[in-house]
Amino acid sequence: MRIAFIGLGNMGGGMAVNQAKAGREVIAFDLSAAALDRAKAAGCFPSASAAEAVASAEVVITMLPAGPHVRSVYAEQILPHAAPGALLIDCSTIDVESARAVAGQARKAGFRFADAPVSGGTAAADAGTLAFMVGCDEADFTPVEAALQPMARAVIRAGDHGAGQAAKICNNMVLGISMIGVCEAIALAEKLGLDPERFFEIASKSSGQCWSITSYYPWPGPVEAAPSNRGYSGGFATAMMLKDLKLAQQAAAAAGAATPMGAQAEGLYALFERLGHGGKDFSAILQLMRGRLGELGGEAS
Repeated sequence: MRIAFIGLGNMGGGMAVNQAKAGREVIAFDLSAAALDRAKAAGCFPSASAAEAVASAEVVITMLPAGPHVRSVYAEQILPHAAPGALLIDCSTIDVESARAVAGQARKAGFRFADAPVSGGTAAADAGTLAFMVGCDEADFTPVEAALQPMARAVIRAGDHGAGQAAKICNNMVLGISMIGVCEAIALAEKLGLDPERFFEIASKSSGQCWSITSYYPWPGPVEAAPSNRGYSGGFATAMMLKDLKLAQQAAAAAGAATPMGAQAEGLYALFERLGHGGKDFSAILQLMRGRLGELGGEAS
C-alpha cells in the first residue's frame, strides 16, 4: 500500500513511521526540513510538496494543526492532485463544520473521505497504539480501518462525516475536566498530610478511579510512562488541550448545549497557558493547584 502522509509534527511523525514499519511505502511531506529528515531516517520517502506526495498514493493521511490548515491543504494541494480513487483520511483535530465541509468537497471531487482524530498522545503515536474516532460513510469504514491499523490499538466508527471530530472534542473535554479534578484532589491530599503516592494506591482502586489517575497520574512515581516523570515534557501539550476545549465550547455554543464544567476547564487551561506553560503536558496544571509554578520554570507557549 502506498501512503501519502502530510504533517509530520509531534503526532504525525510517529504515525508516519509506524506506517513505514508495517511495510507500506510512505511518501511524506511537511514544511519542516528537520521533520522530513527524521521521517527519511525512519524509512519514509520525503516529497517536495503535498501535491507531489499525493499524486500516486492509494491512501492520503493528513495530520495538521487546525481547521483552516485542513481546508486549505485539501482545497489547494490534495483534491486537485490526488490519484483517482484515493482514500482520504484526516486525523487532525478540527471543528466539526470544517470536517463536514472538506468531506463534501472530497465527495464532489469523487473521493472517499473520513475524519479520524486520535486519542493517546505522542507516546501512543510513537508506539502505534492510538485510538481513532472515525466519521465516514459506513461502506468506507473497512478500508479506513485497514489503512489506520499500523498506528492503532482501536479504530471505532463514530458515525457519518464529522462524527469523529464530535467524539474527539467530547472525549477531550472529559479528559480536561477529569485531570483538573485529579490535580485538585492531589493538592488537597498533600495539604492534609496524605502522601500523593499513597493516594494513588487508594484512588486507583476506589470510586475516584479514572484514566487521569491510572494511566497518567500527574504526580511523579506511580505511573512510569506519565509525563510527570519527565518534568511534564512530551505527552499532550497544554496548548493542544486548550485548543480542544475551545473547539468543544464553540460546538456547545452552536448546538445550544450547556457545558459549564467544560467552560471552567477552558478558563483554567487558558490561564495556565498565559502563565507561560503552554508547551508543558496538560497534567502539569497540578503545579498551579499546588501553588508551585516556580518548579516548572518559564517557557514560551
